Amino acid sequence: MNVIAQFTLIPIGTGTSLSGYVAACERVLAATGLTYEMHANGTNLEGEWEAVMDAIRRCHETLHGMGVPRISTSVTLGTRTDRPQRMAEKLASVRAKLADENG
Repeated sequence: MNVIAQFTLIPIGTGTSLSGYVAACERVLAATGLTYEMHANGTNLEGEWEAVMDAIRRCHETLHGMGVPRISTSVTLGTRTDRPQRMAEKLASVRAKLADENG
């Protein structure tokens, strides 16, 4: 089953600067070959259910390997059974509607 996930990993017990941990997780995602997009408060990720969940698990493992004692992660998942859908398609649909309004 294909899934689009939005997730945010929050390292706990590491101080206030998190960009190094975000970069480490982004390197993990780049190695998966999955489609992903970082944004200001998390990352969007799409692919087969097992591959997406494995990628998030590997982000956890990587951060723990960097000495992070605790991680809190929020995940939002979206699936469809009527047809496949990709992140780019969802964004294009909204942008088309905005363009129509500004015509």
